[in-house]
Amino acid sequence: MLRRLDDRARTRHELADALRGKEVPSDVAAAVLDRFEELGLVDDADFADQWVRSRQASRGLSRRALSIELRRKGVDEETIARSTAGVSEEDELEAATRLAVTRIRAGRGVESTRLTRRVLAALARKGYSSQICWQAIRAAQRELGEEETAQEGPEEI
Repeated sequence: MLRRLDDRARTRHELADALRGKEVPSDVAAAVLDRFEELGLVDDADFADQWVRSRQASRGLSRRALSIELRRKGVDEETIARSTAGVSEEDELEAATRLAVTRIRAGRGVESTRLTRRVLAALARKGYSSQICWQAIRAAQRELGEEETAQEGPEEI
């Protein structure tokens, strides 16, 4: 079990699943996990905070996508809300714009409407709202000195 913690931090839920997979009795697993928490080896709140910082910075994920990932890892809703609260709308727009710039550069030569749809789809897969997607595309186009897309989309606020 400690080897799993050598790779990376894990949630209590992930470790419980691993113990269940090894057919460890539930009362023994609970005692082991309680002891891990006492020793500070398992801390879901710290895990969630680190996960949000890391994944938002490296992958540019939205609060929504981060929440989904944490939920899959067994983190409770209150901890998720606390951890993702640190990601502001400005942080999301900045990350979405970086991704949009990358995608627009990679798509040079593709017809404008088609490229816009592709970038919108990439941003949506990262969990961004349509409003953030359109703002990011417009900001990326301005940054790259390209003509803004004439497509309909939510107006910037």
